[in-house]
Amino acid sequence: MISELLTGVRFLGRGFGYWRRMPALMLLGLVPGLIALLVLAAAIIPLWASLGAITRWFTPFADSWSPGWTTALRVAIGAVVVIGSLVLAGVVFTALALLIGDPFYQRIWRAVENDLGGEVPEGDGGMRVAIGESIRLVLLGVLVAVLALALGLIPAVGAPAAAVAGMLLTGRLIARELTGRALNARDVPGSERSRLFASRRSRLLGFGVATQLCFTIPLGAVLIMPTAVAGATLLARDLLSSPGPARTAPGSASPR
Repeated sequence: MISELLTGVRFLGRGFGYWRRMPALMLLGLVPGLIALLVLAAAIIPLWASLGAITRWFTPFADSWSPGWTTALRVAIGAVVVIGSLVLAGVVFTALALLIGDPFYQRIWRAVENDLGGEVPEGDGGMRVAIGESIRLVLLGVLVAVLALALGLIPAVGAPAAAVAGMLLTGRLIARELTGRALNARDVPGSERSRLFASRRSRLLGFGVATQLCFTIPLGAVLIMPTAVAGATLLARDLLSSPGPARTAPGSASPR
């Protein structure tokens, strides 16, 4: 399992190699990420600025407690709100960036596909598919954020549990979304897609969590998106080439 997780991380690392091979195209891929980040910042900064008011509204019963306990409770709830908002922000950022940047990322995806060789499909699923998958990703992200908030309310271990669960679940969602372009282009049905993901569950998770961790670095979400699109294309080709846990087909895109 650890080996598979690390293999997933290496796919993201291989995506960085395309900055050397096609720097102009990768630089162009920063534009939609920057737009998505500005949109998210306009929503999340006011939320964080209002944390004090939010925690007071949520815990009016604590007004009669001793100041130390009141502060501790409200700080803990504020931390949970921040974790939940970061979980949702990571998913919403990915959905927004992929939707806004569809023409940019399509060029990156196709360039990576051509670099890998073999048959490269003409289409990529179309804008309607992209919109539908972005909406689905946001809705699932909301569910993950709600789960993180619920876990965060558990005394003592709530905040760490919410952070870990949010990172794992969000990483998986992001990995599935980013690999979707290559699979949509090949008209891979849902049942087959689920089988492919199940056969490389840890590998997919390693890639997604590594991407999500990069998203948490200041400006990391903007800088990593072109790399993640390239790495996800490599990962999708690997899934298609070696769908079985013990099978490695010729021409597989395994990390070198």
